[in-house]
Amino acid sequence: MANLDNQPSSPSARKMMLTRALPLPLPQLLLLALTAAWCAGCDGALTPEEGPGPETGTQPPAPAEGAEAAASGPTFTFSVVPQQSATKSAAQWVPLLKALSDASGVELKFRTKKDIPEFQSSLSKGEPDIAYMNPFHYEVFHNSPSAKYTAFAKAKDKRIKGVIVARADSDIEAIEDLDGLDVAFPAPHAFAATLLPLAECAAKGLEVNKEYVSSHDSVYRNVASGTFPAGGGVIRTFKAMPTDVSEQLKIIWTSEGFTPHAIAAHSRVPAEVVAAVQEALLELHETPEGLALLEPIRLKGFERGEDRDWDDVRALKLGGL
Repeated sequence: MANLDNQPSSPSARKMMLTRALPLPLPQLLLLALTAAWCAGCDGALTPEEGPGPETGTQPPAPAEGAEAAASGPTFTFSVVPQQSATKSAAQWVPLLKALSDASGVELKFRTKKDIPEFQSSLSKGEPDIAYMNPFHYEVFHNSPSAKYTAFAKAKDKRIKGVIVARADSDIEAIEDLDGLDVAFPAPHAFAATLLPLAECAAKGLEVNKEYVSSHDSVYRNVASGTFPAGGGVIRTFKAMPTDVSEQLKIIWTSEGFTPHAIAAHSRVPAEVVAAVQEALLELHETPEGLALLEPIRLKGFERGEDRDWDDVRALKLGGL
């Protein structure tokens, strides 16, 4: 990826440099967003998820990476790790990406996958142009032979912390109480929701039976329903759950904090595109409208990210995939 310095600073200059078409009027953009999220297409469409499947939290298929843009001018996919259902992620991120597109002059198209393993597979193939990925995935795919992603932003004033939850009326009070129990996790390589809790269990000599249920939301709902006695998540997604679920749960363990998810660009993305999107991200929290877009994802804003910021994650020596 080329040097990000000395790029045009105004949205109009960036639009000219990127040979962008003028944005569509707001009503048409909203219609396009809703159509992309809800209408059937050749790659599969997002459909509502009222809750997890019986035990697995099965999620609907999501659009494939790299679909051709309907609008003229360059379009770049922005793929979000599916910590929550595909429809919830779309509701949270599509309006935010629309604002970033308007501010940066870069057309950003929302993408996700039905679960974390499929998202991981898409990263391994280098499918997303830009991706919001967990710290472990960033460590793996920063210098992967098949996909090279470089971070340029991360959550502002944020440290990611893993948690283990149990039902509020449960006798489980500490991580030591999990020995020999079935414990729900989103996916094998979910950083804070799976890898950190399992590392703590291993350090304490605890044996747990791992059950993977696809997403953070599915973990919380399965524990709240009593399907599993406990499960792993992160503070941000736990706080984003509806109160009728979160009020049935209690946090029994919290990890130390680590550098949070990376927003990273594939090496094929032009430097001027990365610079434009980065500037728009960094300015998002400066307006009331931007703060309103950040509230659903429970973030204060974004700040500049550099590869070395994730050295604390590398120090854990979690290995590869």
